[in-house]
This record gives sequence, structure tokens and C-alpha cells, in this order.
Amino acid sequence: MAFDLISRIAGTVLPLVALVIVGLIYARRRRPNLDDANRANMDLFTPALVFSILVGGDFELTDMAGLAGATVAMVLSCACAAAVVARLAGLDWRVLVLSSTFRNSGNIGLPLAVLAFGTDALPAATVVFLTGNLIHFFVGAWLLNGASSWRDVLGVPVVTVSLVAVAIKALAIPVPDIAMIPIRMLGEITIPLMLFSLGVRLAGSDFSQWRIGLIAGISMPLTGLLAYALIVPWFTLTPFQIAALLAYAVLPSAVLNFMFAERYAYKPTEVASIIAVSHLVGLATLPLMLAWALTRLV
Repeated sequence: MAFDLISRIAGTVLPLVALVIVGLIYARRRRPNLDDANRANMDLFTPALVFSILVGGDFELTDMAGLAGATVAMVLSCACAAAVVARLAGLDWRVLVLSSTFRNSGNIGLPLAVLAFGTDALPAATVVFLTGNLIHFFVGAWLLNGASSWRDVLGVPVVTVSLVAVAIKALAIPVPDIAMIPIRMLGEITIPLMLFSLGVRLAGSDFSQWRIGLIAGISMPLTGLLAYALIVPWFTLTPFQIAALLAYAVLPSAVLNFMFAERYAYKPTEVASIIAVSHLVGLATLPLMLAWALTRLV
């Protein structure tokens, strides 16, 4: 039993790490510019994946409402906890709240769900990803710039496509296979490219602000698990939904946080250090989370 569990965890984590390492090694040798590929992933491939999951998935939207609410509660709880940690440690609260609240539910969360629990877990992981991202695009800009706009949020392709997909699902509008097949094929590019580009990004990581990175990297899974323990009893969730929420609790900081920090010129070096260190910490926290989830949930 123990050997089977270890094999299952290794079979989940090692493929993720392998693709990230491939990207890291390739970036060290070739120094590729993935700006266009990442833009295509955000503007085309990820929306295609989300559309195919929301429209083609065998689930009811009402079944996901509780998970969306739990994700909102998780995000808000992580933000409050990060503000407290920043105050106690004497750190910039905006940097810590941004980096500790919004976790890597795309690059790591989606492939983790598929490898650990199978494709049946992908809808739940997608709802967590979309809910977190919706808050991220709105609150992230407000944190660093003092202002945000719903127009900017609705202009993000994955948000727009998600709203369209939800409408199609709710109205039971049939989408022919001749359209769904190429959409699914585009969506299948998303996860491998996410992992590879994460490795490329980590190859240029900045550890100069290691102190804030270490504080955030250690506090994130601890505060995330505390928030998870407080939130889950208040919601009626399926085992896959619980697993998706638990994964969010221990995921490292989202790479998108660095893009926000760069865009608004707000301490990008500190944000980059948090992202890098939290991913190193994640090598320990993710297997522990999987061990708990695989033995108790699915």
C-alpha cells in the first residue's frame, strides 16, 4: 500500500518537475524568447482548454457554485493572512499579499489535477483556476496601482471565453464536433507549454531578495492549509473539489504576479524572489498534500 502511494505521488510530481527542468535547461543554453508563445497560450490555448472543459465537461454548473464560493473565501483568507505575516515581519504588505494570495493554479494546478486524480478532476481545478484568476486580474492591479477596471478584466481572453462557455452550458446550446475537436486540440497545447515556460521563467529567477522569498515560501502553505481547514466545513464539496481546493492551499506563487509587478514597476525583484523560493518549497509541500489527498479523498 505504501509503495503504491509513493509510486502514485512520484508518477504525479516527477512529470511536472521533468517538464519544468527541460524548460530550465533549454533556457540556460538557448535563452529563448517565449513572449509570443506565452501570449498565444494566454490568448488562445488556455481559453480553448477552458471552453472545452466548461462546455464539454460532464457536470452541472450549479454543482460548481459551492467550489467557486469556497475559492473566493480561500483567496480572501490567504490575503488576510499574508497581510498579518507582512506586518509581523516588517515587509511590504502589497508585495506579500499579491505574491502569497494568488497561487500557481494554472502552470502547476491544472497538470497536477490531471496527473494525480485523472481528467475527472479537471473541471474542479479549472473552476479554482478561473475564480482565482478573475480576482487576480481585478485585485492585482488595484494592489499595485491603486486602481482597477472591470473593462480590463473582461478584456482578458480567458475571462471572456469563460463567460461565453458558461452561457452555452447554461442554455444547453449544442456545439458540433467539427468545432469542438479543433478547440480541444488547441487546449491540449496549454499544460505542456505552461510547464515548459515555467522552467524558462525560473531559469532567470532572482534570489537577491531571498529573505522575503523564504518568509513567503514557508508561510504560504501554512496559512493556506489553515484557511483550507477553516473554509471546507462551511461548503458542500465533492472529493475532487476538496482536492482542488487543498491543492490551491499549498501551491507556489503564480508567475503572473511577476508580470503585474513588472507592468506597474512595483518591486519586481522581491516578487520574483518569492516566486522562485515558493516553487522550491513546493517540491516538499506538494508531495505531502498528494499523500493526504490520495489516501483520504479519491
